[in-house]
Amino acid sequence: MPCNKKIISLKNVSMNYHTLSKETFALNNISFDVHDKEFVTILGPSGCGKSTILSLISGMIKPSKGNIYINSKHIDLCNSTVAYMLQRDNLLEWRTIKQNVLLGLEIKKNLCKESMQYALNLLKTYGLEDFIDYYPSQLSGGMRQKVALIRTLAINPQVLLLDEPFSALDYQTRISISEEIKEIIHKEKKTSILVSHDIAEAICLSDRVIILSKRPSKVKKIINIKFKLNNLTSIQKRKEPGFQKYFDEIWQEMNDSE
Repeated sequence: MPCNKKIISLKNVSMNYHTLSKETFALNNISFDVHDKEFVTILGPSGCGKSTILSLISGMIKPSKGNIYINSKHIDLCNSTVAYMLQRDNLLEWRTIKQNVLLGLEIKKNLCKESMQYALNLLKTYGLEDFIDYYPSQLSGGMRQKVALIRTLAINPQVLLLDEPFSALDYQTRISISEEIKEIIHKEKKTSILVSHDIAEAICLSDRVIILSKRPSKVKKIINIKFKLNNLTSIQKRKEPGFQKYFDEIWQEMNDSE
């Protein structure tokens, strides 16, 4: 369960992109916190800067204005406590599943007996042990995404940034694999931020939903997601009366003109 300890804080963050011909205002004075072990989803219209926020938190780019803190420390460069999972699994087709999972450790020059064992234990714990000598082309789309998550977890980050990792999957697989990945993240006690366009997905996976306005984006509303019963599956949540209430509230916020 999330606690009150702040892991990520954005304070009055703005982001402008410059080209030779114009300046694009992407983010306008964005502020929010994410707490330890919390799962937060960012929703908003296309092009509003959702993925930009993830890039800022990861340290890949710097804000035009404002500050970002992880564990109360100001970030300037890429942060080793943060890991990024993208829309595509980006598995290397010529490497086995085991070799793909160990890739991040190799890049970070942290491939030792202990870190390798941790990665292999993740594969075993989450049902991929029998596939370690397979190649990505031999796996389904859902299984590939699980491998991509295990590869991300293998470097043992504190924070996971998830940029629409289920968008390429068919609807049934998307529900199933998102449920599995949420369970893995919960068991591994990670703090997570998901970018999504799917309102139902956000409700089913999140502790809170942050809704952004159109560009230049600001935070329109933050909605706490709470169901009467704990440990409901995504399918069970969709059948709860509260699900429709949250859906209607988020839909209204996202479609209100400003």
